[in-house]
Amino acid sequence: MHKKDLAIGFLVGIIANTIGTLLYILMFSDLSISDTFAAAIQQGHIGSLLALGAILNLIAFFLFLRIRRDNRAKGVLIATIMTALVILYYKVF
Repeated sequence: MHKKDLAIGFLVGIIANTIGTLLYILMFSDLSISDTFAAAIQQGHIGSLLALGAILNLIAFFLFLRIRRDNRAKGVLIATIMTALVILYYKVF
């Protein structure tokens, strides 16, 4: 059950990050989603775009803590750390 809850939390974290990134693009960009990603990669702003999308992970994390699903919250935290590592990769390389 422990690994299943971690996996569910991780999946929720990845989905929340994806939805957050897409919502940010739809709300604040005049370009299409694919054009926005292409422009972000070309200009070196993909890390910032991913970081803004990760804000929804905060909501999922605290929601899981509030309903006492600590292992699922750990999964969301792992997804957030992986997102941070991807952002670090884009910033360094």
